[in-house]
Amino acid sequence: MASRALSVSGLLSLKRTTRDTAFAVLTARPPAGSVGDGANLIWGRQLRPSLLHLDRSLSLPPPPLAPAKRDHLLLLRPIRATAEGSDSAGEAKVGFVEKYPALVTGFFFFMWYFLNVIFNILNKKIYNYFPYPYFVSVIHLFVGVVYCLVSWTVGLPKRAPIDSNLLKLLIPVALCHALGHVTSNVSFAAVAVSFTHTIKALEPFFNASASQFILGQPIPLTLWLSLAPVVLGVSMASLTELSFNWTGFISAMISNISFTYRSLYSKKAMVDMDSTNVYAYISIIALIVCIPPAIIIEGPQLMQHGFSDAIAKVGLTKFISDLFWVGMFYHLYNQLATNTLERVAPLTHAVGNVLKRVFVIGFSILVFGNKISTQTGIGTSIAIAGVALYSFIKAKIEEEKRQLKSA
Repeated sequence: MASRALSVSGLLSLKRTTRDTAFAVLTARPPAGSVGDGANLIWGRQLRPSLLHLDRSLSLPPPPLAPAKRDHLLLLRPIRATAEGSDSAGEAKVGFVEKYPALVTGFFFFMWYFLNVIFNILNKKIYNYFPYPYFVSVIHLFVGVVYCLVSWTVGLPKRAPIDSNLLKLLIPVALCHALGHVTSNVSFAAVAVSFTHTIKALEPFFNASASQFILGQPIPLTLWLSLAPVVLGVSMASLTELSFNWTGFISAMISNISFTYRSLYSKKAMVDMDSTNVYAYISIIALIVCIPPAIIIEGPQLMQHGFSDAIAKVGLTKFISDLFWVGMFYHLYNQLATNTLERVAPLTHAVGNVLKRVFVIGFSILVFGNKISTQTGIGTSIAIAGVALYSFIKAKIEEEKRQLKSA
C-alpha cells in the first residue's frame, strides 16, 4: 500500500511538474535567434508556434501564476488584438475602383469614345495629304506591336506563352483582322468617314447571316426584322452620298465580311489567355500579313513621290508624328474597347457600340464639314436606329439564355 501510495503521489507530482514546466516555457523569454514561421513577436523576437500549444492531456486547472508571469502572459493579448485589428482594417479598406465601379466604367467608355474619334479624325487628315492606305495600315499595326513588345518587356502585362496549337487557332483570326483593317482604311481614304461608318453599320446583318447559314444557328424572326431598317437606311444613304465611289463602298463591304469571319474564328479560338495578350499576338501576325501587299501595291509609288510629296506638304516632323500618333490611337482605342466591354453586361455593350458609331459620324461631319443630303442624313439615322434595335434584342436573347443555363 505504501508503495502504491508513493507511486500515485509520484505521478501527481510528475504531472504538476510537467504542467508548471509548460507554462514556464510559455512565459519565459526565448533564446536569442529562435525564429519560427508564423510565430508571434514578443520582446523583438518570435516564439515558435509549437510552444503556444499546451499538452491537452493535462486536465487539472493551471496553478496560480506569479505576478511577473501574469504580466508576461498579458503581453500576448495586445499583440493578438493588434494583429486582428490590422486584419480588419485591411479588409475594411476599399480601393477607388471597388468603391466607385460605375464611375470607373464611365471613364473607360469616355476614353474609348475619345480615342476612337481622335483616331478617325487624324486618320482622315493623313489621307488628305498622304493617300496610301496600305502603308498607313502597316503603320497602325507596327506602332501597336512596338507598344506591346515594350509592355511585355516591363511586365505590364506579363507575356502569355504561346505554342504551335494556339498559333494555329489565332492565325485565321489575324488574317481576317488584317483584311478587315486594310479594307476599312481603303474605304476611309476613298470616301467620307461618316459614309464608311454608315456602310459598316451593316456588320450585324453579315453576322446574323453567317450564324444562320454557316454555323447553322437559327436566328429568331425578331432579329431578322430588326435588320430591315439597317439595310434600308444604308441603301438610302448610299444613293445620295456626295462622296460615294465604288472603291470606298466595296472596301467597306469587304471589311464587314472580314470582321464577320473574324468573329466566327474567334469563337473557335477560345483560349485561356487574357484579351490583352490575345490582341497583341493577333496584331503581330496581322502586321506580318499586311507588309507584303503594302510593298507590292504602294511600294514603287511611295519611293518615287509618295514620301517626298507628304514631307513637302506638312514637313518631316509633322509627317512622322502624325503616323506615330495615329498608330498609338488605333492600338489604344482597340485595346481599351476590349477592356471596357469586358466590364459591362451585353445590353450595355450594345448601347456602347451604337453610341460609338454615332459619336464618330457626328464628329467627323463637324470637323471636316462634310455636306450631306437630307436623304443621306435620314438614311444614316434609320440605319443607326436599326443597329440599336438589333443590339437590344440580341442582348436580351443572350441574357435569357444565360438565365436558363444558370437555373
